[in-house]
Amino acid sequence: MNRTEALRGHAAMLLFSALVAGSFSLGVRAANLIDPAAITVARFVIAAGVLAGITLAIPGRGRPRALIEAPWRYLLLGGAFAGYFVLMFEGLKTAPAVAASAVFTLTPIMAAGFGWLLLNQRMTGHLALALALGGAGALWVIFRGDSAALMRLEIGRGEAIYFIGCALHALYAALVRRLSRNEGPLISSLGTLVAGGILTAVWGWDALVSTDWGQLPAIVWITIFYVAVFASAFTTLLVQYAAMRLPAAKVMAYTYLTPLWVIGLEAALGQGMPGAVMLPGILATVGALALLLKTDEPAVRTSLR
Repeated sequence: MNRTEALRGHAAMLLFSALVAGSFSLGVRAANLIDPAAITVARFVIAAGVLAGITLAIPGRGRPRALIEAPWRYLLLGGAFAGYFVLMFEGLKTAPAVAASAVFTLTPIMAAGFGWLLLNQRMTGHLALALALGGAGALWVIFRGDSAALMRLEIGRGEAIYFIGCALHALYAALVRRLSRNEGPLISSLGTLVAGGILTAVWGWDALVSTDWGQLPAIVWITIFYVAVFASAFTTLLVQYAAMRLPAAKVMAYTYLTPLWVIGLEAALGQGMPGAVMLPGILATVGALALLLKTDEPAVRTSLR
């Protein structure tokens, strides 16, 4: 892979981290204005429509027939993915955007654990060090630099709820590989969104039908379309693009930029900058990013049991 292609991969993941950050800043402003189940169903319907259009426009990008092969796979994938988004918006009702984005940076650590359980993946020492550093930085931000609160594990309700959602997101990442039948990322994502939308609609039917869709504030519709198009369909394509040009460790590394983007967005929206006490945690996540970008070696060694 030549340098130009690698730089394009880095640019794709830089944009990815910024787009994901936008979902936190918008989500925290819309979370208390609509039921989490209702916004998740709307988001899944729109994102599925976008991916279906892309799939039809780009023939040969997967195996559509795989959608009917063991469809129970998509119920598992869709359930985990839907659970992540429902709990994300539930958590954002009380969790600040910066703290929630810091919780999100714990996902690679949890993904490594599920990778070991489901895929027998073994981490290298280099990756373990980077994840530990990033995790420490995330915890510092989550506990707002209060070491006493950290020792007492005084975590906010919103952060705790979103942490469970991130665990489901990490499980989803491992299940995608475990349950794959070579249908291709677009087809797999489409099946996941359709199944997740159905499951969420069944579970949250009362919230779905009781929502007055015509009277929702503009910020809710902006959030729905943003997370559906930019933070879902578009980011899926960016990750696919980058994964073909960068080692897995470098793709994963950009997760750690999300809190920095959120801090910038929140400042631009008039929320001010976080206090200096947050700086050690922010520097630690940047250090984790640098460690993961340092090597071209694969981040994990994998074998299926």
